[in-house]
Order: sequence, then structure tokens, then C-alpha cells
Amino acid sequence: MDTHTLTAFLAVADTQSFSQAAEQLFITQSAVSKRIALLEEQLDQRLFDRIGRKVSLTEAGDALLPRAKNILNEIKDATRAMGNLSGEVSGILSLAASHHISLHRLPPILRSFTRRYPQVTLDLRFHESEIAYNGVQHGDLELALITLSPHPDPMICSYPIWEDRLQYVVAKDHPLAKKPQVSLSELTGHAAILPSESTFTHQIVADQFQRNDLALNVMMSTNYLDTIRMMVSIGLGWSLLPETMIDESLTILHPNAEPIVRELGYIYHRDRTLSNAASALVSMLTNTE
Repeated sequence: MDTHTLTAFLAVADTQSFSQAAEQLFITQSAVSKRIALLEEQLDQRLFDRIGRKVSLTEAGDALLPRAKNILNEIKDATRAMGNLSGEVSGILSLAASHHISLHRLPPILRSFTRRYPQVTLDLRFHESEIAYNGVQHGDLELALITLSPHPDPMICSYPIWEDRLQYVVAKDHPLAKKPQVSLSELTGHAAILPSESTFTHQIVADQFQRNDLALNVMMSTNYLDTIRMMVSIGLGWSLLPETMIDESLTILHPNAEPIVRELGYIYHRDRTLSNAASALVSMLTNTE
């Protein structure tokens, strides 16, 4: 058993395809098949069921999956720890950022980082916060810049950098637009447009309504805040948006409730040794005003 066979195993498990795994690893499909066959021979277990074009994990494959991830993550962690001793800021930095942070917070930081550390190759992915969070949990990402979870996993280190104050907004011709103050119960009588229930932002909003024994009346869901702003501006419902996104097409409501503030920041896995590149980016983030 070596890193090549385990890497091939994880690629097939992830893609559920020998051909796609080969593309992912930049090797031939035959090479992938040989590596899987070697691993199955070493373990004396069949790891995949192959029925037609469908590839699925066997019970043995399911048992191996988390262990294979842990083994490869430990090897990567050891490599990073040794590389950190040189003090050189270089190598690959696997990083994910939410769409909102990518558009509204990250560009000046990335510009400064890439100019200061040209030897670092950014493996930058744009994900929803929850997907990036899972990537850090499972060791696929070193860092993620996201909306921080209101109910964090104890194995995740979370550090707030920015605060987004969210405001209740409607279109200028919405029935609630002319009211000097509204109640949360009044809002439940009108359609809401919010990110999906799985998002941290939705959870933050839902918590406020639940504390007041109220249920949200969500008519539409999308995880793109720019799309929500557009739909609210044409009168399809109310929503909450960061103050930085509110323009003249929207009216801010003033509900009799505590302000909602979501924290944006970075996370990494508690058991992971950060590379020099990740530590350098963290240093830049913590010095952001």
C-alpha cells in the first residue's frame, strides 16, 4: 500500500468512475485500474463493485475510505511541517472562498499576497460557505474564507475578520416600504427570499424568528446574494442583505428586533499544520482593517 494506490482509490471513490479518476490524476485509465487491483490484492478485499458503467464502493471500500483520507492527510501534514522549517513561503495553497467574500472582500488581499509571495501557487476555489466548510472538515482544503458557522464543529478553528450587518429590505413599492417600523410577525405575512436552509446565513436568520416563536414564509431560495437583491428590487419579497449591497432600488425596514450580524472569517482544521503560505495569508487577513 502506497500513496499512489490510495490516491487512485480516493479518486475513483470521489468520481465513481475509473475514466474520470484517470483524467483527474493525469494518468491512463489502465494505470488507475492497475493501482486499484494492486490495492485490492494487498488488502485481499474487493473495494469497488463494477456493474456496467456504474462504480460503487463495497463494504470494505466504505471502511477504507476515511482511513485512506487520514493516511494521505497525515503524509501531507508531515511534508508541510518539514517544508515549514526552511521558512520559505512557497508551494501550493489550497484555499476556498465564498462567492460574497470573493467579490467584496478578497480581491485587494489576493493582489497583495500574490505580489509579495510569487512562489506560492494558489489552488483557489469559489464555493458556498457550507461546501468550503466541509472541504476543511475532510482535509481537502487548507483554509477557507467563509460566513462562519453559528454552530461550529469543535475540530474547526474559526477566526472572524469582518462583520456583515444584515438589513431587512424590500422594494420601494412593497406594502411594508412606507411603514416607519415593522414587527417580525408582520414579516411572516409576506413572502421572503433567502438563501437555502442549509446555509449559515439562513440559519442565523431562522434562529431570530425561532426565538420569537415565528416561522419564516420563504417563497424562493438562492444562495447568490446578488440574485436575491435583484428579486427583492422587483417586488418579489423581502430579504436580508449586507449593508454594503443595499442600493437605491431597495428600502430598509426597521423591525423591532435585535440587529443581525454575520461574521465572516477564515477557518482551518484543528489537527492540520498550516503551511508557511497559509500562515502568511492568515497574517495578512488578521491585519486587514
